[in-house]
Amino acid sequence: MHVDGTAISAQAWLPPGIVSTDGAWSLEHWVSRHAAVVVATAGDVMALMGQRSPAEIRQRYRLMQVRGASRLRARDWPATRRRAAVAEDVVVARRMQPYAHYFAVEEYDLQFRRFDGGMSETINRAVFLSGDAVTVLPYDILRDRVLLVEQFRAGPYGRGDPNCWSLEAIAGRVDPDETPEQAARREAVEEAGLQLGAMEPTVHYYPSPGAKAEYLFNYIALCDLPDGIEGVFGQADEAEDIRGHLVPYDEVMAMVASGEIQNGPLLVTLFWLQANRARLRG
Repeated sequence: MHVDGTAISAQAWLPPGIVSTDGAWSLEHWVSRHAAVVVATAGDVMALMGQRSPAEIRQRYRLMQVRGASRLRARDWPATRRRAAVAEDVVVARRMQPYAHYFAVEEYDLQFRRFDGGMSETINRAVFLSGDAVTVLPYDILRDRVLLVEQFRAGPYGRGDPNCWSLEAIAGRVDPDETPEQAARREAVEEAGLQLGAMEPTVHYYPSPGAKAEYLFNYIALCDLPDGIEGVFGQADEAEDIRGHLVPYDEVMAMVASGEIQNGPLLVTLFWLQANRARLRG
């Protein structure tokens, strides 16, 4: 570019995936694929001014976009009995981010609207930020069995559980440039080497709204699950070591009853399967 007749060179950093398929930057391509998420993330970036260096923000930018995309997917669910909230019902006096790595923790000094119409006193709350996630349970309607995955989990370890290996549905974060269903299909390949068939949404929910911003999209996937497809899978660059298990329906429900299955999203999906199994098989 030129400033007062003097040629000046400049470099611009472009996040991965921003160019079009031919390798050239395209405004139209950027707007269609990235603009909404970038705008949704901009406020989070600006809120870190004075708390994080530009280099730290750049390092976490992709993960921050996961949160921005989650914000876009958040929608107004029915409020027939609970409060129909408006923006003025929560007033934030201070917002801090004391921890940010793969996940982050945000802390707020805020007031909320009381049921008597007034505002609460200023309270302090902390929230664990991890973005939207998806789980999918492969189910073979002919053989009447499911595929579970097993892996080490830090949560049970932090609690002091002597057995830190968890039986779960296939699961993962929803990237900012994909839908929950696309994320489920990607994770099935990464964690189980499995191409999913038709997918049925079960229920979507906040697993722990008192402390986590995570929102889960849960699915059942109708699949062909023949003998011998179990194996050990996972992304090496994420230190994943994931083992598959083919489990008959009666056995998996017995593990629910015995307490061997302790993973919340898997329990929710199995109860949904229990209620809908006859319809799916019929």
